[in-house]
Amino acid sequence: MNTPKSNDPCWCGSGKKFKRCHKELPSTAMWERTVYPGEVSPRLAVPEHIERPDYVANRGKPKRNNYPLVKSAEMIQAMRRTNALTAEVLAETGSYVKAGITTDELDAIAHEGYIKRGGYPSCVGYGTYQKSVCTSVNEVICHGIPDDRALKDGDILNIDVSMFKEGVHGDCSATFMVGDVSETARRLVAVTHDAMYLGIQTVKPDSKLNEIGRAIQVHAENHGYTVVEAFVGHGIGENFHMAPSVLHYYDRSVSTRLQVGMTFTVEPMI
Repeated sequence: MNTPKSNDPCWCGSGKKFKRCHKELPSTAMWERTVYPGEVSPRLAVPEHIERPDYVANRGKPKRNNYPLVKSAEMIQAMRRTNALTAEVLAETGSYVKAGITTDELDAIAHEGYIKRGGYPSCVGYGTYQKSVCTSVNEVICHGIPDDRALKDGDILNIDVSMFKEGVHGDCSATFMVGDVSETARRLVAVTHDAMYLGIQTVKPDSKLNEIGRAIQVHAENHGYTVVEAFVGHGIGENFHMAPSVLHYYDRSVSTRLQVGMTFTVEPMI
């Protein structure tokens, strides 16, 4: 990978210019690429009896985007059940993470996990995406595509698992460490994990949505990190991605007040 120019957007996704972000790091900085695309296998089949989200039959685009922000009690219960199953798939898939396994093999494990729970892998057929999970290794910030690259000792891997069942989507992700991981990587994962929970702790009726981003940004910057601004959390429910957008940094103009029954993700990347 060529060194970014001074006025190029920084590789880290912070939204800042390279010269004002990571330019001063030594030549061994993380912008030196360690992950290259591998071969991607065809999408896996989903049995016909499993309910599909509407975008599967609509060229990857949801047919409706105006679902209410506040969910009914029945919808909340369906989401709790679906998210619990989604978390099971994530934990099951994560238990296989080790040096030598490919992200494509992990995708197949997750796919089987969805099917045996009667759920549809939300990613399959969403837009142009054809795999059952996202697997983001090392410098890949998010939405990494499973392929034939084998995990190596020292890698960190985020697995993002999403399931559609009972008319709603569940969405979970976690970062796993492969073998002997550097202290630098361990610290990055730990600070990001803590930032996520600090953001979640601000969530309560009538609080402002931007308090989530404030808590995350303050924690990240206090530890010498910057927040990736290019990707945000999102509402979830009948649609895979919907309002509100959940910024992981503070924006004064985001004045939305939280209400009982709103459902969304908090998934900071730093």
